[in-house]
Amino acid sequence: MITRICLAALCAFLVPFSSWAQPKVKDLIRQAPSYASCNYYIYPDSITKPLTPSPEGKKPFYISHYGRHGSRYISSRSGYDIPYIMIQEADSLEELTPEGEKVLQEMNTIMRNTENRWGELTGFGKRQLQNIGQRMAERFPEVLCPGATVTGISTTVPRCIESMGACLMQMLQVCPQLKVTMTSSHRNQWYMNHQDRQLRRYMTPEAKKAYETYIANRLGNTRLMEIIFKNPDIVKEVVDEDQFNYYLMKMGLFQLHINYNQSTYLMTLFDTDDLYLMWQIDNASWYIQHGACKLNGGHQPYSQRYLLRQIIADADSCIRLERPGAQLRFGHETVLLPLVCLIGVNGFDLETDNLGELEEKGWWCSSVFPMGCNLQFIFYRSDPKDQDVLFKVLLNEEEATLPLQPVSGPYYRWSDFRQYCLDKLSK
Repeated sequence: MITRICLAALCAFLVPFSSWAQPKVKDLIRQAPSYASCNYYIYPDSITKPLTPSPEGKKPFYISHYGRHGSRYISSRSGYDIPYIMIQEADSLEELTPEGEKVLQEMNTIMRNTENRWGELTGFGKRQLQNIGQRMAERFPEVLCPGATVTGISTTVPRCIESMGACLMQMLQVCPQLKVTMTSSHRNQWYMNHQDRQLRRYMTPEAKKAYETYIANRLGNTRLMEIIFKNPDIVKEVVDEDQFNYYLMKMGLFQLHINYNQSTYLMTLFDTDDLYLMWQIDNASWYIQHGACKLNGGHQPYSQRYLLRQIIADADSCIRLERPGAQLRFGHETVLLPLVCLIGVNGFDLETDNLGELEEKGWWCSSVFPMGCNLQFIFYRSDPKDQDVLFKVLLNEEEATLPLQPVSGPYYRWSDFRQYCLDKLSK
């Protein structure tokens, strides 16, 4: 039986400052239960907030982007097997209540429908990327105009390749005269999906102790056990309450990403408080893994140093061109989250050794990396000779802040940001 101590590691592979931050998270979960699932959060696809007009005389001319694939099936069967095998063993002991039998029947359906589709892009995920591409083309017609070059690069994972295709082909629907190229090659993996082996050893003794203390009173679900099993005390031999609760919730939440099976029955077993506790557990785990967590040295975001240098080098090159167009990169949340933390988007460069501060200080990973998440750098100038290049960052298509002095609103000088990043990387 896997111990509680290993829960964070399993999750990794499946897996404004104010006093009202805590209830706000619960409110978000109450409105959208999938927010509780962190990196399995459904992309907020109704982007309605208008963009801030650019400074006088400045026009968009180049887009640099890194985005995650759209909604997918769970990446491996193991996440489903954990609760599935437990409930099957309880059933063999005739320990399921009528509600428990209904749960097992639903799980049987899920296992049958998802078999051998592990990690694949869903139809829902494809539409997400189409919508993102549509909005990008409609929001920035000065960049994505007839004759403009759009370069797509993806990791070699099929769901990322399909996401790239869905996004760029939709752009062509808006502007058929775009010059589109798409590439997926192992030659680009060194920056597109770099997983630093040394930094992946994130659970130091100090971090492990703090994490275990933090999650100790957030695990388990006695109420759920009583709903599903006739004698919860008896089935403890075959059912680990902590893991059964956690992974059954994940199983239910994942169904929201699968277009042909929108059954939400499993979600009726959980209330907002159950989901909120799971979010707290996952949020702390993701911070230790990829945030500037002092408990393990605070260096985790530097796993994306190669990607940041490539983004800077590409931008420097494209700024020299009269019509640079767009460079769109498609990859994974374990790249985008540390990148956001590395450059300090929306205060995600937060450094702390107190996991209890994360929620209060706005470090909410669900807001960064839902399925389909993306980071867009939109560049502005008056003409090709203009050396005073400005840019802004959109996180999931909404204007974001950086730890720099803006020129106005969400607009920053590229030279300031470039120097800030290079100074940080040189350390």
